Amino acid sequence: MARVVWSSSAAADLEEIINWMADHHSNQTAGSFIDRIDTEITRLPGYPESGRIIPELERQNIPKYREIIISPWRVFYMVENDRVAILAVIDGRRNVEDIILRRNIR
Repeated sequence: MARVVWSSSAAADLEEIINWMADHHSNQTAGSFIDRIDTEITRLPGYPESGRIIPELERQNIPKYREIIISPWRVFYMVENDRVAILAVIDGRRNVEDIILRRNIR
């Protein structure tokens, strides 16, 4: 079974989202989001390839990156041997291709 590791940028993404939710909505909304993320991430070690290949990258023949959707958020990850590396948590309403290029996920 794979283990989950978070990149520093993905952890920062998550913290920023949670803080924004707590400030602009409520602590309950932020807590609910944490629960949803935790539920989905907890499944990944047993089913690491359950997420879809990121369509923007698949069109460019880069199939090694996957995502799970927790609407409107997209959690990008890749599977390497015995680990699932969480790479980013991105608002799916933004231009994802620009974000990917800026972060050098390729």
